[in-house]
Amino acid sequence: HNSRNNVKNKYEEIALIGSGAYGTVYKATDRHNDGQFVALKKIRIPMTEIGVPVSILREISVLKQLQTFDHPNVVNVNFISNCDRLLDICHGHNFELEKQFILFLVFEHIEQDLSSYLHRCPAPGLSLDKIKDLMFQIMTGVDFLHSNRIVHRDLKPANILITNRGHVKLADFGLARIYKQAQQLTAVVVTLWYRAPEVLLNTSYSTSVDIWSCGCIFAELYNKKPLFCGQSENDQLCKIFDTIGAPDPNEWPNDLLLPWSNFSNFKRQNLDNIIKDVCPEGKSLFKFTKTQLHKL
Repeated sequence: HNSRNNVKNKYEEIALIGSGAYGTVYKATDRHNDGQFVALKKIRIPMTEIGVPVSILREISVLKQLQTFDHPNVVNVNFISNCDRLLDICHGHNFELEKQFILFLVFEHIEQDLSSYLHRCPAPGLSLDKIKDLMFQIMTGVDFLHSNRIVHRDLKPANILITNRGHVKLADFGLARIYKQAQQLTAVVVTLWYRAPEVLLNTSYSTSVDIWSCGCIFAELYNKKPLFCGQSENDQLCKIFDTIGAPDPNEWPNDLLLPWSNFSNFKRQNLDNIIKDVCPEGKSLFKFTKTQLHKL
């Protein structure tokens, strides 16, 4: 309760930004810092026999690690409340004293995300130089995460923030995981349209899922619309293979119940049909992101 009061005394909520399964994000002002805007995330954790949801623990773990850095392309974490109490609860200490546990996360406030930025962009769309600049910043942020053994797992335009000066910041680490060298991750993550084939096929994966998402975002910057708009996991997979072709039979994972023959009729389209008027450097980047498919 003291921590909650301290947060309320320091920050004033002024507008709702968004909400999810456990958390609500507000635009707030920092009363102790000349009214500077911040993003205040309030996470309500119900105290049940199941314990603290693993997604919350992962997010806090990643954010605690990111707090030790200050990378220009990753959103800054200003404050995390109640971490010690969270550890107590995880260890079963005084678990029964509270019906719910509230955690506060404070981030720098960024004016818009890439989704709203693209929506506001007037015809004929982004310039080639702007696309190059945005992709360079996105890939720089992703490279930083991967260099620190963090897989974001949910890269999409709504989770990429852009300041009014055009600085890109990767955000929303609710699905991020810290991985060990050569560790393969599992489970379904990433919004459907940006989801890599290995995730759709429910096989193991690692950092390549983020690179795939970057490729989808890159195509969207050019085409001004999402590249693969599947209505289900199977439909998403078919749309991907219908565009870039299925892998060779010898590249198909051995542990899959789904046979390669189900997708053998899909042929690769010409890149010029996928992304219009792409520059040579853009073709190289797009081809690189799509080679992740052949590392299933």
